Amino acid sequence: MTNASMAAVSAATPYARSASWFERAQRVIPGGVSSPVRAFRAVGGTPLFITRGAGSQVFDADGNAYLDMVGSWGPLIAGHAHPAVVEAVTQAVARGTTYGAPCAAEVELAERVTAAYPAAEQVRFVSSGTEAVMSAIRLARAYTGRDLIVKFAGCYHGHADHLLVAAGSGLATFGRPSSAGVPEAFTACTRVLPLDDEAAAEELFAREGPRIAALIVEPFPANHGLLVQRPEFLTTLRRLTQEHGALLIFDEVICGFRLARGGAAEVLGIRPDMATFGKVIGGGMPVGAFGASRRIMSRLAPEGDTYQAGTLSGNPVAMSAGLATLDLLERESGWARLTALGAEAERLLAPVLATAPYPLQLVRAGSLLWLSLHGGGAPRDATPLSPQETARFAALFHAMLARGMYLPPSAYEGCFLSLAHSPADLQRFAAALRESLRAAA
Repeated sequence: MTNASMAAVSAATPYARSASWFERAQRVIPGGVSSPVRAFRAVGGTPLFITRGAGSQVFDADGNAYLDMVGSWGPLIAGHAHPAVVEAVTQAVARGTTYGAPCAAEVELAERVTAAYPAAEQVRFVSSGTEAVMSAIRLARAYTGRDLIVKFAGCYHGHADHLLVAAGSGLATFGRPSSAGVPEAFTACTRVLPLDDEAAAEELFAREGPRIAALIVEPFPANHGLLVQRPEFLTTLRRLTQEHGALLIFDEVICGFRLARGGAAEVLGIRPDMATFGKVIGGGMPVGAFGASRRIMSRLAPEGDTYQAGTLSGNPVAMSAGLATLDLLERESGWARLTALGAEAERLLAPVLATAPYPLQLVRAGSLLWLSLHGGGAPRDATPLSPQETARFAALFHAMLARGMYLPPSAYEGCFLSLAHSPADLQRFAAALRESLRAAA
């Protein structure tokens, strides 16, 4: 469809231009999107095509403005197009978009990450969270000389083949591929445990501890809802890995540099052996990183025998955006402000949720928020929503969208606050939620 024909599309719906772009996209992009959740399949309707973002808002192709509660799924902790980040990126681009060679910015960002996260004495930059986890697991296997990897149902660690596995019921199961194109042989060395279950972890390590290279966990699981774990459970995982000579990997791609300067490790007071990062440290540019002690990281090429490489790793533009973002957080007491914003959101939403026509709870960790529709209360494990609960969220999503609120288009995804969100934004959000729930009733 040409621009002229798009301009002629009827404005009978507020999303006519987005619908036209989506129709065009489906001809050349599978499903019309570059990442599945963007397709609105879980909520129905046409995905919005965003043309720009500013502060706490995004604007779609039809000119509609929305309070953005997605924040590009976490990296925009300063908000959209923050002047300091834009300036840093602009200056970096003027010097060149990529070199394929070392640059000063990657050294500076590595210094910032290692200073904030004591468990990571050295870091290696990559271009995505998936790549960071994939590389960390390869390194863990090389360092320990073992093959087995333990993960948890409800924790997402990217789309590397050996981690695309679903959980069985009860205790630990062999990983079964949850995607076509992943041979079972690729997941044969992956074990899946339920969250919030010390007994299952104890049993697995008692049975297979000498073969386990690493246990990887999101310390604040945020991809199947926000499944806040008991500190006792995570402490048990730390003890078991130490006792059996396995490495504990914290996947901090979402919570790292969001919940605190030192991530979940600082909040929990638990020191992992390795950690993966992304999102915030790229300031909105594609980035990932993994880190550990010098002893572990020394196994990486070119110093060691474990290969990992990337043409765009340590990209100067991404490094500059990350540095500007961390500078801003430090300068403006960002983590304290974000925690206060989260607490204010919780205070404003409490009376709204109390009068909801169906079970609805707010789960919060700092500036991470999740509206849980589980009838039995907010879960700590990967409890699926019923079809009725999923349908309720779809109706709520569209009611909020009609009131200028852009929620994640999935009942299992959380919201991200940014420094650009104001108390007035949160009041608007609470009022829109109240109206939307009344409409549902």
